[in-house]
Amino acid sequence: MFSPRLGCSSISFRHQALPDALASIRAAGFEEIDLGALPGVCDHVPFVLDEAAVSQISGTIRGSGLRVRSVNGDIGDLNALLDGEERQARSAHLRRLLELTVEVGARALVLPCGALSHAPVRSLEEDLDTVAAELTHAGDEASRQGVEVWTESLHFFRLCWNLDRARALAGRLAESSVGVVMDFSHIVASGADPVEFVEAFHDRIAHVHLRDAVPGDIHLSIGTGEADFAGGLDALSEAGYRGHFALELETRDVTDEQRPVAAVAAAQLISSLI
Repeated sequence: MFSPRLGCSSISFRHQALPDALASIRAAGFEEIDLGALPGVCDHVPFVLDEAAVSQISGTIRGSGLRVRSVNGDIGDLNALLDGEERQARSAHLRRLLELTVEVGARALVLPCGALSHAPVRSLEEDLDTVAAELTHAGDEASRQGVEVWTESLHFFRLCWNLDRARALAGRLAESSVGVVMDFSHIVASGADPVEFVEAFHDRIAHVHLRDAVPGDIHLSIGTGEADFAGGLDALSEAGYRGHFALELETRDVTDEQRPVAAVAAAQLISSLI
């Protein structure tokens, strides 16, 4: 029905409990998901993640029959200065999220590109160095467990919110294994062009999120904003991208009851362009 490379993030149905969200995604015709694990955005994975929670979540997903491409998680503000106790807590949370990533059969754990603020904690250069070091460390930990770490950079609400900062972070990650997640909505919200993003990061793009936007607003259904999906997807194809895509329909222009129909319509449109 849809492109086999197109999945749906569980964030699209964040208003439902995880079993119900998975059932909605499956009923809509998808075979693959990104698993939302973002406290305050999507609570399908609890922030306090222990062995029992990992087992329960992975069992629920296996029972759904859906594949998992990535776990979209958060281990705290990567540009924050941590004391010893905070460092231990972050390390433990990272280990649990990586354990979950392995248990659900995902390829990667996605981590953010800094705090939910454009303002650095110290200087921008120091903060970017810190974020890159944290991501590199997480990538090394992931590699030891046979999975990867990707970062969603740029992200309109976070430290690396525009092309210049995303380029600066990517330069610091050049020698690492950390991949880049391209999100059409965040690119457009920042005032940039998806084609320009592909030109800048094509050799590092590991995954693509799909949602529409206008400058300053990421919460639009596909086809109602200004994102050039045809141009961006063509640019990805021409650059040799062979990875997967996920609808991340964290939209505010449809009701929860309308989300299944909206997801199907978006999937049909995007499948025709892939």
